[in-house]
Amino acid sequence: MDKAKVTPKDFVLWVGAMAALYTGVFAFISLLFDYINTAFPNPIADSYYYGYATPYFGNISYETATLIVLTPVFMLLMRLIRRDIATDPSRNEIWVRRWALFLTLFIAGATMVIDLIVLLTTFLQGEDMTTGFLLKVLVVLLVAGAGFLHFIADMRGYWDRNPERARMINWGVGLLVVVTIVAGFFIIGTPQELRRLKQDDRRVQDLQQIQWQVVNYWQQKEMLPTNLEQLKDPLSGGIIPVDPKTKQPYTYKREDAKSFELCATFEAEGSASNPSIPKPVDMGMNENWQHGIGEVCFDRSIDPERYPPYPKGR
Repeated sequence: MDKAKVTPKDFVLWVGAMAALYTGVFAFISLLFDYINTAFPNPIADSYYYGYATPYFGNISYETATLIVLTPVFMLLMRLIRRDIATDPSRNEIWVRRWALFLTLFIAGATMVIDLIVLLTTFLQGEDMTTGFLLKVLVVLLVAGAGFLHFIADMRGYWDRNPERARMINWGVGLLVVVTIVAGFFIIGTPQELRRLKQDDRRVQDLQQIQWQVVNYWQQKEMLPTNLEQLKDPLSGGIIPVDPKTKQPYTYKREDAKSFELCATFEAEGSASNPSIPKPVDMGMNENWQHGIGEVCFDRSIDPERYPPYPKGR
């Protein structure tokens, strides 16, 4: 009996299915890692600028979108492949299928081995075995292990002999992906909530910029501006930021010769240590930007010793 030949359709279906699988699994693991970082933050290991507390600062949106698109694509391609095999059992022996299965088994097995090596290395080096780290190790082990067992069964024809169980696995994987995506709304918030947080962070950054401009103005003139319009400088091209949503100017009030007040209206609670906000330049003032919902004002006082006036004639 002649061996079955690989058709262009076979090649496209298997390459497409494997590409969707690998990309989807990577996105799934990365998404779970982001959830773990949010639930179990490690301030020592995580960067200040790319912190665990800023879901919209990382790749969560991209990972979620990848899963939403690629999960049904992978299931559809595998359904077409299994339908062809049911129609022509010789499709089971084509080289592209065997290469795809063996490659996937190799990647899954290698991933489990590397995962365990990382775990043991961390333990032997006396590193802190945090809850977040152990959960990440477990996630990789479970996902790679499940993939390894699934494709071992596929190579042995188990799913062909038990199509009902194969459909149950497909529905189970789809349900797991849906639950993972929905869980993110409880962990990091809905897209609307994230949009409000991003806008509030933008407001704080705007206030920081205005604060710097006010201090620079004082250093040049040894007096505070009476309003924000005085900060505009056509020569340098400097502009005064406005609220990202309402497009209205922020509130500025001069308190005395060296003190002033900046106000903005926020839509969500904000932490003074929110890592999504770039670390401000040290202005020699209280840099607490913690805020509640609604209008919040920040009092600032300039320290002349740290930021003395510029020499005359500059």
